[in-house]
Amino acid sequence: MMLDTVKKYIEKEQLLLPGACVFVALSGGADSVALLSVLHRLGYDCKAAHCNFRLRGKESDRDEAFVRALCAKMGVQLYVTHFDTIAYADKMKVSIEMAARELRYNWFEQLRAQTGVDAVAVAHHRDDSVETFFINLLRGTGIDGLCGIRPVRDCIIRPLLCVGREEILAYLEYIGQEYVTDSTNLEEEYIRNKVRLSVLPLLEQIHPQARQNIAATERHLSSVADYYHRAMDEEIGRVKSGNRIDISCLLSTRKPKLVLYEILAPLGFNASQAEDVFHAVQGQSGKEFFSKSYRLVKDRGLLLIQQLEDSKGRLAEDEVVLEEGENRLPDGRLLIVSRLADIDMLSYQVERSRHIACLDADKVCFPLIVRHPKTGDRFVPFGMKGKKLLSDFLTNLKYSRIDKEQVWLACSGDAVVWVAGERPDGRFCLDSDSRNVLRIEIQ
Repeated sequence: MMLDTVKKYIEKEQLLLPGACVFVALSGGADSVALLSVLHRLGYDCKAAHCNFRLRGKESDRDEAFVRALCAKMGVQLYVTHFDTIAYADKMKVSIEMAARELRYNWFEQLRAQTGVDAVAVAHHRDDSVETFFINLLRGTGIDGLCGIRPVRDCIIRPLLCVGREEILAYLEYIGQEYVTDSTNLEEEYIRNKVRLSVLPLLEQIHPQARQNIAATERHLSSVADYYHRAMDEEIGRVKSGNRIDISCLLSTRKPKLVLYEILAPLGFNASQAEDVFHAVQGQSGKEFFSKSYRLVKDRGLLLIQQLEDSKGRLAEDEVVLEEGENRLPDGRLLIVSRLADIDMLSYQVERSRHIACLDADKVCFPLIVRHPKTGDRFVPFGMKGKKLLSDFLTNLKYSRIDKEQVWLACSGDAVVWVAGERPDGRFCLDSDSRNVLRIEIQ
């Protein structure tokens, strides 16, 4: 009966093509052993992957030995890895549970990519999904958190979501298949175990079909969530273009705070931060917000998004000493430098391009340094009189705050001789008395 149920579920959710090659995450527990058995009997080309997290001493080694014996008996190729989970958790400053999860899924993806296997099957079942529903509900969540565990995420598939724990145990008893038990699953130290061992049994006393009904509610909410995200994607498409969020468009939506949260959440901003950003959108420019991986800047009528690695230590590390010939900048662009000596200014044709600077080589002190702007940089824009604050100059050209930070400057000592792609400093330009030309081109 369970074989037929899982077979139909795989077909309905399009998890695997007939005869596909699949990795099975095999811990040795009842759920993963049942998953391997079912997929193997349904004719899939199964390989097994076992993680020893070294967290339970002899019990962890017992699990590995069991898995090795089972795969040898079934003729299934087995891959085993060992992790120093505690050291990883300390290094990454995450919980042991999160460390194990990250290590496991990173390794699964490496295996899949190396072997070309179609998917990795994990043994989450219907009761796991119901537990997740309650855990998310207790922590506070949006609609996605109430949809339970999805059958597919990238290359991870969950063929057992159509059956519960009791069905899995009954199947293993029917085929006479042994399995191992993780003793930590019987302890109420973790929130999931408390939900599993205390909350759900109590709910079943109130209503015998509690698990099945909650699972059905999750399926209904999944349909609602799909509709919600389609509508939200349309709103986000009107509000966000590339790395820019148009504040006036955002505020014109029916639920601007919600739209903003949906944009920021994938960037690592939590609900509290999104709330702070929303309150700042009509305030003064320059306000900054940070997630672990992104920076958000309020710049006039825009919210600008920037990955943090784009600006880390840039002013110190991204300085380049210009040499004749090709110079590669840290962002990959080229600066081509050449010198012409003893030129006749009457016949010399100065190139008029924002991307080329023709300077008087005798007015420049070498070596030239190329860098990004610093606070207080000033120069005399060609065609204008008097020094101008570089920041004001770029503001007049409609540069955003982040765009300003990406500008390259060619500098002679502390003096800016050229704002690359815009304007040279008039004090360093050619005149009728010039004899030696320094030509710089940015590509």
